[in-house]
Amino acid sequence: MTVLDRNADLTKTAAPLAAGFADPVHDAQRCFRTIMNAMARPGTLQAIETGGLKPPAPLTPVAAAIALTLVDYDTPVWLDGPFARSEAVKTFLRFHTGAPIVSEPVEAAFALIADPAHLSSLGKFHQGTLEYPDRSTTLILTGQTLANEGPITLSGPGIETETAFSAGPVSPAFWDQVKANNAQFPRGIDLIFAGSAEIAALPRSTTVQEA
Repeated sequence: MTVLDRNADLTKTAAPLAAGFADPVHDAQRCFRTIMNAMARPGTLQAIETGGLKPPAPLTPVAAAIALTLVDYDTPVWLDGPFARSEAVKTFLRFHTGAPIVSEPVEAAFALIADPAHLSSLGKFHQGTLEYPDRSTTLILTGQTLANEGPITLSGPGIETETAFSAGPVSPAFWDQVKANNAQFPRGIDLIFAGSAEIAALPRSTTVQEA
């Protein structure tokens, strides 16, 4: 069998690359506005258009839309276990964003989390510095069920008084870690929760209380 024959066989057996945004400029602009609204109004649920994305599992259309909007060749990405084990997901992200995929969380500008219920620690991600707090990692938690109710109360910039919020599944220690993270503002990570058709954000400037 020649090299050409082997390459032809690989082409036949390899899964086709999932398409990105149909209209990359305008789709990304719409998603960017939605993400900025979510960051400006912590805890609010923002409907997001995914532009018909059908990414490889376990990457969801909403998480894919966020990644294609925010990530590029200059923003290293860290993937948790389920994402890292998927060659299709890594190929999709590399092809459509050009982002380098790093092996250490602290090296990442963005982190994609497929299994937030088993996320071990927020402290392992880059926290930024007092001089450059914007160099911290932004986490994108996928598969979330979001609601403006529950035991979590948010207050701070972008919130008129306070708002109830719930997201999950997350790890049992998650909200304690979020409170510790936000207490070190202006350092600390930012969080984006990706639901089935909406997103919510929790910047490090938000105060988190549990009932």
